[in-house]
Amino acid sequence: MKILLTGATGQLGQSFIARAAEAGHQVTALARSDCDLSQPAALSKIFDQEQPELVVNAAAYTAVDKAESDANTAFAVNAQAVAQLAALCQKHQCPLIHVSTDYVFDGAATTPYQPADKTGPASVYGASKLAGEQAVRQHTEAYLIIRTSWVFSEYGQNFVKTMHRLLTSRDQLSVVSDQLGRPTYAGDLADFILHAAGMIATGRCRWGTYHFSNATTLNWYQFALMIKDALIEAGCRIDTTVSPITTADYPTPARRPAFSVLDCQSTEQAFDYPMPPLAPALATVCKLLNDY
Repeated sequence: MKILLTGATGQLGQSFIARAAEAGHQVTALARSDCDLSQPAALSKIFDQEQPELVVNAAAYTAVDKAESDANTAFAVNAQAVAQLAALCQKHQCPLIHVSTDYVFDGAATTPYQPADKTGPASVYGASKLAGEQAVRQHTEAYLIIRTSWVFSEYGQNFVKTMHRLLTSRDQLSVVSDQLGRPTYAGDLADFILHAAGMIATGRCRWGTYHFSNATTLNWYQFALMIKDALIEAGCRIDTTVSPITTADYPTPARRPAFSVLDCQSTEQAFDYPMPPLAPALATVCKLLNDY
């Protein structure tokens, strides 16, 4: 399958490239330096040249706190560029898989968010991503919007890599314990997208909005303890004491959702794809980090 991938240098992008190649797909991977998605002419030329059979949009402005003071850039990347991409997909009759986020919700729920639940982002980042979802629905018909949460991997910057750095360099560490969610390994998300691509290729895909995460619900403090154990198991020497704190103890420019657990049952049913467990994915990443 000829796949056009945006966001090639991100966590999901790098994970996807490796797995797609192994699966025998032909991937044209675009980083921001290759093509500015906000420039319709350049993007249109790439569509004409590549004639993709599927577009996977993994590009995003993900600097959550910076977005509070840089809303124009966040909306340009997460919404306006997405609108251009979706319109081109419609023009070329090319399906689009667009990756979104749990931040489109307000975090006030007490039960896992289902795809059809009311949105209400509490940050500029979340609002820009919601606008991107709306652009996809407005400009193209054959699409999958996949919301995910707490993405981590061996690539880029993420919570697991931050914990690895801090746990191996500090004696004490405090981590927020009153925000609940589900981590997602970028490699597992890439595998699912490739599974969905196979269903698209055979005409078995049901278009719409879905959720994907690993199958473990916890808070950041519990996740930090899990990471600590996985790093020790991987061979890291760690004597750090990890203590819980509240969100109020660790203020940030952007408001984080207190509850961002995504309900993935409709994804499991529609794609016959159980959500993968967290522990094996975390063990893989921690081993890779220890080996670097």
